[in-house]
Amino acid sequence: MNVNFFQKLRQQAAAASLILAAQAAWAEPQHGIAMYGDPQLPPDFVSLPYANPDAPTGGRIATGEVGSFDSLNPHILKGSTPWALRFLAYESLMGRNWDEPFSLYGLLAESIETGPNRDWVEFTLRDEARFSDGSRVTVEDVMWSYETLGTKGHPRYRGTWGKVETMEQTGPRKIRFTFNVADRELALIIGMRPILKKAQWEGRAFDASGIDIVPISSAPYVVTDFEAGRFVELSRDPDYWGRDLPFRRGTHNLDTIRMEFFGDETALFEAFKAGVLNSHREFNAEKWESNYDFPAIQEGEVVKSLIPHARPSGIRGFVMNTRRELFADWRVRDAMMHAFNFEYVNEAMTGSEQPRITSYFSNSFLGMKPGPAEGRVRELLLPYEAELLEGAMEGYALPVSDGTERNRANLRRAIRLMADAGWTVQEGVMKNAAGEPFEFEILLRQGENEYATIADLFVEGLKRIGIAATINMVDTAQYNERTDVYDFDMTSYWRGLSLSPGNEQKLYWGAEGVEAPGTRNWMGMNSPAAEAMIDEILNAGSRDDFIAATRALDRILTTGRYVIPLYQYNVSRLAHAKELTYPERLPIYGDWFTWQPDVWWWDEAG
Repeated sequence: MNVNFFQKLRQQAAAASLILAAQAAWAEPQHGIAMYGDPQLPPDFVSLPYANPDAPTGGRIATGEVGSFDSLNPHILKGSTPWALRFLAYESLMGRNWDEPFSLYGLLAESIETGPNRDWVEFTLRDEARFSDGSRVTVEDVMWSYETLGTKGHPRYRGTWGKVETMEQTGPRKIRFTFNVADRELALIIGMRPILKKAQWEGRAFDASGIDIVPISSAPYVVTDFEAGRFVELSRDPDYWGRDLPFRRGTHNLDTIRMEFFGDETALFEAFKAGVLNSHREFNAEKWESNYDFPAIQEGEVVKSLIPHARPSGIRGFVMNTRRELFADWRVRDAMMHAFNFEYVNEAMTGSEQPRITSYFSNSFLGMKPGPAEGRVRELLLPYEAELLEGAMEGYALPVSDGTERNRANLRRAIRLMADAGWTVQEGVMKNAAGEPFEFEILLRQGENEYATIADLFVEGLKRIGIAATINMVDTAQYNERTDVYDFDMTSYWRGLSLSPGNEQKLYWGAEGVEAPGTRNWMGMNSPAAEAMIDEILNAGSRDDFIAATRALDRILTTGRYVIPLYQYNVSRLAHAKELTYPERLPIYGDWFTWQPDVWWWDEAG
């Protein structure tokens, strides 16, 4: 498939530069909203640009995940939930177009209105909006959902709720939120919260729920079958209220979505080969070339699809917990970066086919540039120069080895860094002045076989400089319990990032997460400079300022040396039943969140 959406992205970016400086002042309710300027799609759009409005309905998709689950409520901290339920089983007031950096269009809400400074936002509910039990979605449901999520829900919801000064019903189908801070993104973020049916939770503890409550949803799919820890099945609701909305046209075409759970990646892949699953996402380029020659592939029953994208790489690798004294010193973390022999690992794991993540926003125009900070980026960083680590201002690049197993030059550098931090090799063991050995645990979740293999290689490298690291694999429940309270030295880590970074960045890197449980700040970073750059992102008045602030944040994150980065996924590799079909037109985000199965359909002709 030849899809030139990267050229389209450049054209969109050029167009955006002409409108980002404008402050949108809404004279009347609108069909959509963009972070800057106007949304790309007009009020009379037919469908999302990457959906096929003529797609047939029917068929099924069955995918696999490593791990388990003990809850059907994805909106609380307690328990493990199939991740896709958050997106498939619930709807919000507005919906995301994944072909724009950040624009929303009416879903449960028919319109949105906001002030010139976006210090308030008002939504008008659709009169026809219904839950799956046929009951009307009311303003009362909306208000209850926002307050409950903001006070009892997962920490990802609480930051936004704390910025709401008032929430009030302003008409039979209208609800207005007024904010207590200057934050242009809030008008969008507030429209993306899941709406729940209040009556379903009366007399029940929302933050203690498990598998005993099957959600009543307003979404196109409803949970129709499940077995705790093994599978969840969703069915397309034939009475779904919004099937004729332009935003929904050509989406949710498959009758059944089934998510199966397995103990490890090997069992999952064998289930795919056996036909238990009919779609599988492969993250390893070498395996993509060598392992996909089984009979179903040879006979054409299963096909391989490459899906490019233009979103940031995000960060994936091994995160070091700076709450632990061992990793509080950046020089120790830098030593770990040098001791990790990426080039050798990449050859062993992918045949050197996948490029490395070079920064949190690499693979996009938001990523930090090589060399010294210049221009607006330098201006933003300069007030915080004293707290910034080596490389932030003058330029930074990850260590590169010679590709051999010995990694001698980088290990010598690691030893010098450890010595600067007070650790020396004594009788073959890395110790501090008190004679205490440098030892730590790498926490992994059962089934993370790829991480385990990489960790084994890392541990062997560390032995060469007298460091003893042990790998501890625990079940999903224990892993979640420990990571929620940051009870680890080093662990596997993966954070996807978008072309529209905003308030979620504080959940990822904000100082509150140093102590508050359940945030995504697993490294425990506490950086006033990073928080200042996030504020700049949220209140940027132009595209140039937005890009500069993001690139400055990228420098702070990358030079913090919090995560030992692995290889990136600048293309998605999907093997699937030949009947599973997707549109030729791809969104700029590519294979992102629920692109599969949102716009896929079942074609009997294959």
